[in-house]
Parts: sequence; C-alpha cells; structure tokens
Amino acid sequence: MKQSVNQVVDFFKKHKYGRLSLILLILGLVALSATLFRSLTEEKPIALSEVAAAISAGRVVGIEELQGSDTMVIHYKDGSEDTTRRDPSTSFLEQMQFLGVNRSQISKLEYEVVASKSVTNNAVINTVISLAMLGMMGFAVTRISGGMIGRKKYAEGAIPNVTFKDVAGMDESREELVDIVTFLKDNQLYERLGARMPHGILLAGDPGTGKTLLAKAIAGEAGVPFFSTSGSEFVEVFVGVGAGRVRSLFKKARSKAPCIIFIDEIDAVGRKRHAGGGGGGEMEADQTLNQLLVEMDGFAATDGVIVLAATNRVDVLDPALIRSGRFDRHVTIPRPDVKGRVSILEVHVKDRLLAKDVNLNDIAKSTPGLVGADLANIVNEAAIMAVRGGHNEISMLDFQEAIEKSLIGGVQLKNRVISEDERRTIAYHEAGHAVVMHTTPHADPVYKITITPRGQSGGFTMALPVQDSILMFRNQIMARIIGLMGGRVAEEVFCHDITSGASNDLQVATQLAEDMVMRLGMSVSGLRVFNRPQGTEALMAPRAGQKTFEVLDKAINQILEDCYKEAKRIINEKRDVVERVTQALLQQETLTREEFIALI
Repeated sequence: MKQSVNQVVDFFKKHKYGRLSLILLILGLVALSATLFRSLTEEKPIALSEVAAAISAGRVVGIEELQGSDTMVIHYKDGSEDTTRRDPSTSFLEQMQFLGVNRSQISKLEYEVVASKSVTNNAVINTVISLAMLGMMGFAVTRISGGMIGRKKYAEGAIPNVTFKDVAGMDESREELVDIVTFLKDNQLYERLGARMPHGILLAGDPGTGKTLLAKAIAGEAGVPFFSTSGSEFVEVFVGVGAGRVRSLFKKARSKAPCIIFIDEIDAVGRKRHAGGGGGGEMEADQTLNQLLVEMDGFAATDGVIVLAATNRVDVLDPALIRSGRFDRHVTIPRPDVKGRVSILEVHVKDRLLAKDVNLNDIAKSTPGLVGADLANIVNEAAIMAVRGGHNEISMLDFQEAIEKSLIGGVQLKNRVISEDERRTIAYHEAGHAVVMHTTPHADPVYKITITPRGQSGGFTMALPVQDSILMFRNQIMARIIGLMGGRVAEEVFCHDITSGASNDLQVATQLAEDMVMRLGMSVSGLRVFNRPQGTEALMAPRAGQKTFEVLDKAINQILEDCYKEAKRIINEKRDVVERVTQALLQQETLTREEFIALI
C-alpha cells in the first residue's frame, strides 16, 4: 500500500502536468465534500398542504421566495421557520387557492422575493467540480498512456557488446550485411566509387530466428550507437503523438551519426494504410506511417544513419515503405539447417559444463525446424534438468528430456494413475503410429515411442526426418497423413472402439489435407489455390461459388479417407508386429529406435 502511494506521489512530482492535475483533483474533492455536507445538513422541506393549513390557521406571518428557485421560506408567528417547494409552472396564489386558502388570508401575509445565496454557491461549486473533472480526466489520460505522451520511447545510443562471433546459423545472411559494417566504419570508399548504402534494410524471418541479435551484432561490429525501439511504441490513441516520436527519433539519430536505428516488429506501425472512413486510431496509424516515410526519404546516404527493421509479416507492410529508396535491401533470415543448428548450439553451450556423452550433432538432428531461440531454451532447460537431477555436468539424457519437453510440451507424468484398459489402449495407439510410419514409403523414420504421459498427451511417437529439406513432396505429405491415421486405426482394430486420443492427429491430418487441396494444388480438384483469409478478409464474401467449395470439400474428404484405408490395410497386414510392439511398450513404456527395429 505504501509503495503504491509513493508511486502516485512520484508521478505527480515528475509529470509535466502532475501538479496542476493534483490541484484540480484536490479542489474537486473539496467541492464534492462541501456538496455532500450541505445535502446532509439541509432541512427537509415540508409539504405545500401543510403550509396551506398553517396559513388558514393564522400561524404564518410571512413568506420569502428565493429568486431563481422553487424553494420558499415560511416564517411563523412564534419565530420558527420552515422550507417548502412549489410548482414553478403556476403562481403561488393559485396553488394556495387550490388548497383552500382564501384571498383575504393570503393578503395578510408579507410576501417577498429575495436573492438566493445557494444559487451563487451552487454556481461556484459546479465550476469547481467541472475544473476538477477536467483535472481528473487529464490524470486518467496520462495514466492510461503511461505518462509517456510526447516522451521518447526508444533505447538510446549505447554501443552493443554483441558481435558477429555471437551470431551463428545464418552465415549467408551475415555476409549480406558485412558491407554495412564497412560503410559505417569508413564511408569514403563507397563515395569514391559513387556507391551509396541502403537507406533501410528489412530483416524478414520467422520468430526466434535472430533478427534482433543480428541487428545488434552489426552495431557492435561497427562500434556505432544503436537506437532500438519497437513498432508498437509509435502507436498511440492520440493523433500526432506517434508522428512526433518518429521525428524525435530521427532527429536524435542524426545528431549521433554514424549510427543504426533498429525498429523491431515494424509491421505494428508499417501496415498498409487505410482507405479512409476509419476512426482516430486509423488516422493516428496512417499519420505515423506517413511521417516514417518522410523521414526515410529525408536523409542522404552520407548522413551515416541506417535503418534496420525486423518483421515476420512482410505481406502486411505498406508497399510505399518497402520500395527501393526506403528499405532498399531485404534480407531473409531462414530457419537454420543441421549445420546451422550445430553452430548455434556451440554458441550457447560455450560456458557450460557438458558430459562426455553429449553430441551436438545428434541434438541438432533431433531438432528439425527449430530456430535459435528454441535451441537456446533447450540448452537452458537441459541445464535446469541437470541441476534438478543433482548432476555435476549436463548429460545427453538431460538434453533429450529438454528436447521432448520443447517439442511435445509438458513434463513427464510418471506418477499419474492410469487404468490398465487406458494404458493398453494408449500402447496400441502408439504402436499403430509407429508400425504404419515405418511401413509407409516416404515417411520419416521413427525415433522414439513412449506411453509415458507428458503434458496433455497419454504418449507419443516421435518421427524425425533424415535431413532438412526445402521442398515437401506430395508423397511425403500423404505418408505423414497415413502415419497420423495409424493410431485411430489401431484403436478400432484391436480395441474395437475409438477414443479421444486421436483428436490432435485428426486435426493435423485435416490441416495437411486442406493445404494440399486449397493452397498447394495437389489434388484432382485443380490447380487453383485459395489463400487462408486473415483479418477483415475473413469477413468478406468468398471468391468462389458454392459448387467450387463442394468440390474442394469432396477432395479433402477423399484424401483423408484414402489415407485411412491405407493405414488400415497396413495394420491388418502387420497385426503380429503391432502386438509385439504393444507388449514391449506395456513392459518398459519407452522404446528407442534400435529396440523398435529389433521388434520389427
């Protein structure tokens, strides 16, 4: 509680309009307290019928009507007073006559209209409350914006201690950027030959491939200041704030040249501009992007300022942003191959104690498709596993557990209580996967089979490719779908029932079949492809007729049915092999590739 109070006090002290907001807030609280106090102490008015009865009885000597109000003060002969309220749409005389008071009785009264002090007080209080509300609104707005309206939102100027030695698994992409370092160190060589460096370089790649690390390495290798920010830092609710931050960033960078400006996740600010008719948020986004376009056109190659930007969504960027003259060079950061993964692992295990049985080549082969961030996490998880197990060094078993935890998700649930029927069904399910994958041509080799629960799965069969590949052949996709169907078929053949254990298998198989038909042109439905709609495109009318979608739906179902039939044929032919694998799993729960091949 004390810490929260201190944070609020510090905010009022440091913010530009903090003291003014505090004064208005205090005035509002004072006015509100006065209003509440007056409402609590104010006398309750009596009914107008009681006033009429008192006049008829001769107990009233005078009446004061407060100007601009429907309130009246009744003065009695004994010196006491009461307040009442009347209907302002009719005169007081008419209302008294309606209640049975004679004119002669009313004529004996002293009737006076006096100025109301409460009206003046109410006007003052209302003014103070209005000012206080404005102050509170200003306070709320600045709090919502984090107190950062108009303030810079970038990390300034420090030279990173990261160099190209810390970047691995992207040798080709790194070579594409070496000349940037040379330019930042000495641009006279380029000027002599009439060459100019790109205004901007766009780093595109999947999340975790090392785009930010590569940008820092360029600045560290060149020894120049590094201004780092994110695209989302320029986006604000208030129109003009983002554009101001862009101007401030580029102005500061020019004063520190030569330097690098790095904008991470530039798709947050560089999306395609709206056609019009949007709200304030769209206006702010468009204005911020326009300012960024102007700034990137506004400096010469000799200024020594290079803009690096990273994104994994090049398709949503505005064409005016990624054209030549702004982001002249596009560098794609691919997922690392086996050799690249070995290099990345060598960087991350450099300062760690490894057991003699650790083979980085085997670890790299076990992690196809993973990026640098995934491999760094696996190395860290393996170190944690070693500490948890009381090891002095990180062993290969620790790495295997970390890999399975990363690929499958969750930790092993060795103590989970499972009924014998469920355990037997899971064993048949995984054995069906393994046997079908091993028998089907073009399928990936089976690496490991286990019925030990992990995360939300009761078991898993791990199949890994022999080598990385750029292309995916139709036979390989069909083989993968057939392997996914093996578990459901084994349940049906051996357990005479089906379970929910195949839900993820069917989901992945359906996605693969849809990609084959709708996005890869690998079916009898034709070569026309349909991109997966995203954002507002999903709400638009489809670009094809009903009959076309019926043909696509039929083609997808046909692929799934054919793969299911093929898996069933293999299971029926290899019944004895499935039984042997199942019994081995029931006995030892986990089978390595060598043990599985021996059973086959």
